[in-house]
Amino acid sequence: MVTEVRTQTAGNVWKVLVQPGDNVAEGDTLFIMEVMKMEVPHTAPVAGTVKAVHVANDQEGFDADVLAIELE
Repeated sequence: MVTEVRTQTAGNVWKVLVQPGDNVAEGDTLFIMEVMKMEVPHTAPVAGTVKAVHVANDQEGFDADVLAIELE
C-alpha cells in the first residue's frame, strides 16, 4: 500500500532529506518547505520505505496538496 505525502501549504521546497530506498520511521522529517521565511517540516505519517520523491532542493512555487513523496 502506498502512502502519499503532499505539501501542506503553498511555498518553496527548501531541503529534501530522503531519497528512494530510504527507510523512515513514523514522524521522521522527509522534507522542509519555506513559507514566508518560516520552515515547515513535512513528516512521515507512517513507517516505511521511500518509493518516490517528486520534489527537489530549492524548487519554488508549489501549491498546497501537491504529491511530494510516496512511501511503501
